Amino acid sequence: MGLLVEHINKTFGQFQAIKDLSMEVSEGALFGFLGANGAGKTTTMRMILDIIRPDTGQIQWNGQEVRNVSRHSWGYLPEERGLYPKMAVEEQLLFLARLHGLSKQDAKKELDEWLERFQINANRKKKVEELSKGNQQKVQFLATILHNPDILIMDEPFSGLDPVNATVLKEAFLEMHRRGKTIIFSTHQLEQVEEMCEDVVIINKGQSVVQGNVREIKRQHGRNIARLKLDNDPQVAWLDTLPGIQVTKRRQDYIEMQIQSDLNPNLIVEAALSRGGAVSRFELVEPSLTDIFIEHVGTSGLPDAADLVSAPGGRE
Repeated sequence: MGLLVEHINKTFGQFQAIKDLSMEVSEGALFGFLGANGAGKTTTMRMILDIIRPDTGQIQWNGQEVRNVSRHSWGYLPEERGLYPKMAVEEQLLFLARLHGLSKQDAKKELDEWLERFQINANRKKKVEELSKGNQQKVQFLATILHNPDILIMDEPFSGLDPVNATVLKEAFLEMHRRGKTIIFSTHQLEQVEEMCEDVVIINKGQSVVQGNVREIKRQHGRNIARLKLDNDPQVAWLDTLPGIQVTKRRQDYIEMQIQSDLNPNLIVEAALSRGGAVSRFELVEPSLTDIFIEHVGTSGLPDAADLVSAPGGRE
C-alpha cells in the first residue's frame, strides 16, 4: 500500500499543467520527485494534498481517496514557505502543532527535542524574521513534522541551505524515514536524491518521462561512460581524434568520455599504451541522475553553483 496517482490531468484555462500523470509511492518510501522549473511538481503535490483537485484521474492513500484522509496524516513543506515572520518560533510551532491535534504537553516535548537537535534552542523566543535563512528553513521543517504525520510532502526543502544545514536536514529526513514515514520531496540537488532515494519520478511539461528504482534507471540508461587518467598526459588531447568517442569532461583527476555502444572500451587503453601513456585509472561508470535528467529534460531545470547555496528555490 501507499500513495497511488492514476492518470491525473489538470488544466488552468488553456494551459494543461499535468498530462496523464501516474506514479506509485510505497508506504515508508523516501521518494524523489524531480523536474525542471514549471514542470508541474508543485501542482501535483497540491493535488496529492487535496488543496486542488485533478480534472480527471484519482489519487489514493492506502486505498482511500486523499480527500477522505485525515489532514493530521499529512505534513507539507511548501516551496514558498508558510511561516508567520513576526511570530516567535516557539509560539508559532506550538500553535501549528495544536492545530494538528497534539496536546500542549506532547507538542512541547517534541519541540524541545527537535530544537535541541537542530541547535536552534537559543532562538525559540525570537521572531522568525530575525533568523537566518537556514534557521528559518529548520523551523519550517519542524512545522511540517512536529505533529508526527504519516506522509511528508516537501517542495524544495534544501533550497537556500548551506552545506552544513543541508546535512542537518538530510539527517532529519533519514530519521523520519527510519520512523516509517513516507517522504516525497522535490529538489534540484540530484546528488542528494541519488544518495537518499530508492525510487524517483522525473516529469517534464506535466508528464512522466522517467520513473522507477534509481539503480534500475541508471542501469537502463547506461551509455558506456568511461573515465581515463594518464599520469604523463593529463589532458589526453588525442582522445578527440578517436572515432566513437566524445569527451564530456576534462578534470585534473580524470578525463570523462561517452563511447559508442558498439565500441570495445579496451581499444581506448590500447590506444593510450601505444602512445606511451602511463594509465593510472580506467573505469566504466553508470550515468548519474544529473546525466539522465539532462538527457530527458535538458539543463534548464538545473541551478548554477550559486543557486545551490544561497538562492531561493525554483518557481512552479
